[in-house]
This record gives sequence, C-alpha cells and structure tokens, in this order.
Amino acid sequence: MGFYFAQFLTGLANASSLFLIASGLSIIFGVTRIVNFAHGSLYMLGAYFAYTLITTLDAGGFGFWTGVILAALIVAVIGAVIEILVLRRIYRAPELFQLVATFGVLLIIQDVTLAIWGAEDLLGPRAPGLSRAVRIFGEPIPEYDIALIIIGPVVLGLIWLLFSRTRWGVLVRAATQDREMVGALGVNQRWLFTSAFMVGAFLAGLGGALQVPRESVSLLMDLSIIGEAFVVVVIGGMGSVTGAFVAAVIISVLNAFGVLVFPQISLVLPFLVMAVVLIVRPYGLFGTAASAHGPPTVPEAPMKPMSIAGIAVVAAAVALVALLPRLDDGFILVLMIDVLIAMLFAASLHFLMGVGGMVSFGHAAYFGLGAYAAALAVKALGLPMLAAMAFGPLVAALGAMIFGWFCVRLSGVYLAMLTLAAAQILWGVTFQWQSVTGGDDGILGVWPARWASSKPAFFYLALVLSVAGLVLIRHLAHSPFGYVLRGGRDSPIRTEAIGIDLRAHQWLGFILAGAFAGLAGVLFAFSKGSVFPDALSIGQSIDGLIMVLLGGVQALIGPIFGASAFVLLEDYISRLDYWRAILGGVILVIVLAAPNGIAGGLSGLWQLVRGGRKTGERA
Repeated sequence: MGFYFAQFLTGLANASSLFLIASGLSIIFGVTRIVNFAHGSLYMLGAYFAYTLITTLDAGGFGFWTGVILAALIVAVIGAVIEILVLRRIYRAPELFQLVATFGVLLIIQDVTLAIWGAEDLLGPRAPGLSRAVRIFGEPIPEYDIALIIIGPVVLGLIWLLFSRTRWGVLVRAATQDREMVGALGVNQRWLFTSAFMVGAFLAGLGGALQVPRESVSLLMDLSIIGEAFVVVVIGGMGSVTGAFVAAVIISVLNAFGVLVFPQISLVLPFLVMAVVLIVRPYGLFGTAASAHGPPTVPEAPMKPMSIAGIAVVAAAVALVALLPRLDDGFILVLMIDVLIAMLFAASLHFLMGVGGMVSFGHAAYFGLGAYAAALAVKALGLPMLAAMAFGPLVAALGAMIFGWFCVRLSGVYLAMLTLAAAQILWGVTFQWQSVTGGDDGILGVWPARWASSKPAFFYLALVLSVAGLVLIRHLAHSPFGYVLRGGRDSPIRTEAIGIDLRAHQWLGFILAGAFAGLAGVLFAFSKGSVFPDALSIGQSIDGLIMVLLGGVQALIGPIFGASAFVLLEDYISRLDYWRAILGGVILVIVLAAPNGIAGGLSGLWQLVRGGRKTGERA
C-alpha cells in the first residue's frame, strides 16, 4: 500500500512540473492561436537561468526562491521579445508557418544556450530546507516533491484568480473565445497578445527553474518536455488551463504506474492516451470546436497546370541530372540521391497539406514504415530488392489507411496533433521492439541487389522512381480527385453540400500520401544500407515541413525546390559551428520575408520580367 501511494505522489509531483509548462502553452495558444514549438526552449532557459542565479546568490532558502522567480521573470521578458520580433508577424499565417517559425526560434535558442553555458550537463543544488525525505506509510517521499505537489494547485488557483478577477483576465478569456470581436471592441490586441505570451513564458520558465533540484540542466531539456506538454494541452483542450491541469495529472499518474506494469510503454503512453481522447472527444476534455482553428486565412490561389515551356524546362533539368554520373561518381552523386529522396518525401507531404489541406506534424511515420518494411522484407523474409521495394510502400499505405481513418475525422490543430501521436507511437514501437526492429541499433546490411549496387546504377533507380512518383503526384493533383481535395481544403461545407463524400476522398488522399512517403523511405533504406528509429522521429517530420515551406506551399513544384535547397543547405552549414542558429535564422527569414517560398519568389520574378517586356513592347 505504501509503495503504491509513494508512486502516486511521485506522479502528482511530476504532474505539477508538467502542468506549469503546459498551462503556459495553453494560454499562449488560447489567445494567439500560435502552435509554439519553442515553448520547450523557454522551459530550458528557465532551468539555466535558475541554475546561474541560485549558484551565484547562494543565500540559502531566500536565494533559492529568489533565483527561481527571477529566472521565470527573465524568461518572460525573452518571451516578449520573441513575440514582438517574430510571432506578431505570423498570427494570421497557417499552422505550418507558425510551427516552422517557432522551430527556427528553438534552433537559435539551442545554440545561444550552448555558447553561454557550454555543452556539459549542470547539476544544481538541492532546495534549502527541502533536501530530506519524509516517510509516509513507511515509504520515503522527498520533501521537494511534496512542495511541488502543493505548488501546482496554488499556481492553478492564482491563474484562476488572474483570469476571473481582473480586467486583463476577462479580455484574455474573451480573446480565447472570439479574438476578432475583442479587436472590434477597441482592445489593443497587440499588447494583449504580448502580455499573454509573457505570462505563458513565465510559467514555462518557472517550470524549468523548479526542475533544477530534481534533474541535471542540459541542452536536451527543450525537446524532452515539449512532446508531453503538447500532449497535455491537447488532451485537456487547447486553451483550457483547467484541462491542462487535469490532463497533466492523468498523464503523470499513468506514467508512474505504467512504468511498474510495462516499462516499455513509457515512451508511447502519453501519445496513446492523446490518441484515444481525440478519437472519443475530438476537441479534448475541456476544449471546444472553436479551439481547433486559428484565425481565418486568405484562400490560396488555384494551382494551374504547367505550361508547355515549363514542361520543357523540367524535362531538360531531368536530362541534365541524368548526366551527373558521367561527371562524378562520388560524394556529389550520393548527395543527389539524398536530394531525390527528399523531393519525393516533401512532395508526398505537400500533396497532403497543400492539395488536401490536412496539416500533418507526423508524416515521418509513413517514411519510416516504408523504410522498416523494406529492411525487414530483405533481412527477415529474404525477399529480393524489387519485391522489398514494392512491399515498403504497401505497408506505409496500410499504416496511413489505419491512422488516416481516425485523423480525417478531425481538423486544424487536433488533426495535426493526432498525426504527431501516430508517428510517436510508431517511433516508440520501433525503439522498444528490439527483437524485430533492432531497437536503437537499427537494422543493418540493407544493401541494394548486385545489379544496383554501384552508385551510378542506384542513382538511376532513385531518379526513375522519384521522377515517376513526382509525375504521378502532379497528375493526381490535377485530376478530378485532386480538385475534390482542393475543394474540401477551401470550402468543406460547400463541397459536402453538393453530394461529395469529402471524408472518403481525404482518407484516400491520406493513403496515397503515405504510400509515396513510404517509397521515399524505401529508397532511403537501400541508399544508406540501414534504417534506425530516427526515420520516424519528430525531427524527420519537421524536416519535411521545412522543405515544403522553403519551396512554397502554393506551388506543386515547391517541394522540389524546397527539398533541393534544404538538403544542400543542411549539408553545407552542418560543418559550421553553431549551425543550428544559422538554420534557424534562415527559417525565420523565409517565414517572415518570403512566405511564398522559392517557387513563389521565382514566379513573382517571372511575372515582373514579363510585365517589363510587355511595357517595352507597348512603348
């Protein structure tokens, strides 16, 4: 009895820490509708600043708690700077732009933190006066855990008072429900959003600062917490602080006992719970339908078929690429294979998002499924390469069919988060299922057949399959099926009103996108000779999102430009010091200065040139 009660208290202590960061994330989303991937960075900064202040002040209990509060206040100021310089400019942008922009902020903060505090983990002191343990039912319970259990509900009460008893809180709640109306009533939305972001950043910084006595301060704190924080916010309902508290308790207590029953489930348990909740209650425990979407955005321009001149240019480009093995059979050829694979992966994601309007934060799930299926077909089933290459996309399509059936029933942020849950569940399975997937060691020795073992031969195979996939994706986008998807993207109510089964079309679009991503994963597995769980990770999904954004969401040729630029840029800057900050800066420049991406910029330049020619002819 005492042991289980101790586990319950441990879960509650973890819940308080998780609630602090999740409540801040929920407040920020509720008011600004920003999907803030950099919130974990604010949590990490809170821990680093608290460590520095606590060890510098070194004044017992007063110095410790003063350092914690000051660290949270510093993070709040940093949050205000981020909101004013970056986020204020993208409030009306699609979720994709917001997520990628905040990911760019995360990369910059990571390298700034590395430059200031170094790469080594920092071990902070224990909280003065709370360094011992008390026995409850015979089991030792750290005093600091008991303090955290008290702090969580106290903070929840203070947030409730702030939102219920102050004019600012009333305005924040009103903005959560209908921020357009709040603006129409004359409220200064800019400063309301900035202050709300500061409160959210303060809570994240406070959560990180309070973790200093419990764990080492490291550069991994941001990504290690943000996944669970998103899970808590989504389960509770986007924008609901009470929901975040309830969800934090549910997740933390289940984790505390799940580790005892089935330790391997700890990696995927939060995402399993989120998936179940979203299937049963599509807007979370305390969420509403209005919380699924950001503000209305300007409808996208229709995608036009490529002109004859454009087709000729593309054909010439493919012909030139096909000559590459005659010029080089070394590093450049390997890099071009990576570019081709990235093009196909990015195009499959663009088909889902740009054509179908379904934002996916976990598209790497199908890339990884294809890669693992092909690898297992070769290593476990003994299939030849071509059979394995056909098997991979089929398994990826099957996975997309299963997950897509649930995902297409949701919309907006909740759909995106369910795709993230699917990817994380698959990642956890591949990471833990050592006997089948090899776990963290991966599957090695997945080499091409003898006829395709040379670099030029495999390059031509990758070129043929990638170009064929891209052509087929483009054909689907301009087919009646593609027009239905685009109609559902722009006006789902009108599309269904004319008798079209939109959900069935979206489900099929999900399956097709998964199959193309699986084909890219198959090529990746044979090109590298191995596959690891990273193929299904959040990082792989984020890479795909960046490629789509870099090339341009509005153009079908955008993923081709975006994937090429991303792979080449990453290859170059990864050799430099503080490459994350450089990449993050490039991402922010694109989001803020060139939201139409490379394809949009080239299109605008072409229109400018044509306009100049027409003016000259008239003169």
